[in-house]
Amino acid sequence: MSENETRRRFLTMAGALGTALVAGCAETGSTDGADDEMTDGTNETGMDDGMESATDLADAPRATIDRFSEAAGTLMVRNEENDLPGPDEPIDFDQAPFLTRGLGPSGEPVSYYNFDVQPTEPAPIYVLFREGEDAPVAEQLNIVDVVPGDEGYNDFWHVHEVTVPADYEANTATSVQDLMDADYDITGTDVVKNCPIVPEGSTASMREGDGETDLIDGWYDGEVVSYFLFEEAPIAVTDGSVPVSPIYVTFNTNPGMDGGGPQSGFVTEMETDRTHNVVATLPGDDGYSPLWSVSVYDNADFDAVSDLESAMAATLLEAGTATVNCPIVAVGMESRTTDGSM
Repeated sequence: MSENETRRRFLTMAGALGTALVAGCAETGSTDGADDEMTDGTNETGMDDGMESATDLADAPRATIDRFSEAAGTLMVRNEENDLPGPDEPIDFDQAPFLTRGLGPSGEPVSYYNFDVQPTEPAPIYVLFREGEDAPVAEQLNIVDVVPGDEGYNDFWHVHEVTVPADYEANTATSVQDLMDADYDITGTDVVKNCPIVPEGSTASMREGDGETDLIDGWYDGEVVSYFLFEEAPIAVTDGSVPVSPIYVTFNTNPGMDGGGPQSGFVTEMETDRTHNVVATLPGDDGYSPLWSVSVYDNADFDAVSDLESAMAATLLEAGTATVNCPIVAVGMESRTTDGSM
């Protein structure tokens, strides 16, 4: 297969799987018109498939989601001073400290969300396809095995295709254990999706491009979870890892000093919330990734930093200190400020 054919196949697969992640947001328990399906563990052919009947989403419990516990957070951990939202409280990512305004490689304004430190090893997400079909099972929610705070959780998900029988009823499987018990064929793809799991009712209204902003529902161990989808650029797993791109940042107090580093906040221009944090790539650039490898430059150089070249020339205090999920959601315009205004 030629390089162009391989790339076309990847882009086609990525588009289909992106649609699958959006289409997974079912609001009702309707499943392919199969209202008269048997509910005693048998399928329409009368054969026992070893699975329970489909779950009605209206009656399904919801998992408790807390992104700011000590188990889940790194830079953003709830305490008495920061007043971060509590477990299951909706999060407004369109305000500080979750939205940051910085600079692009040529000094253009950019805005990005902050979803905290994430590892480079993606977690698996499972998308179900009936035998012989190219489209995911309609109304079936995608399935994950970890949520924030669980070991192995990541906002970045490695897409796995699951082949189910032709008579499979949507939302019969609601956990990874269900998939394993049914012994379905599971195949890993090259596709990674950026889908932070958040409490129900959370908002993040900005996207670079025409991306969907509504929350999407999925399954976690028989409970419903909600997540955002960021698709400002395709992401492919590389040697089992999410690719990273550099970002250069500076803090009000330099690391190593009392109260220094992230807890002191980013330096901003006078009377604005514009930082001189500089990203090395933009959506559409070769090498772009929303998973940023953070390097910290001396805040004494803040005024001298205006683009990637000047950021790289600044005094570097720490290199590659963390990898953070910060999808770019606006480029080349004065986007809304961190208090939600324009």
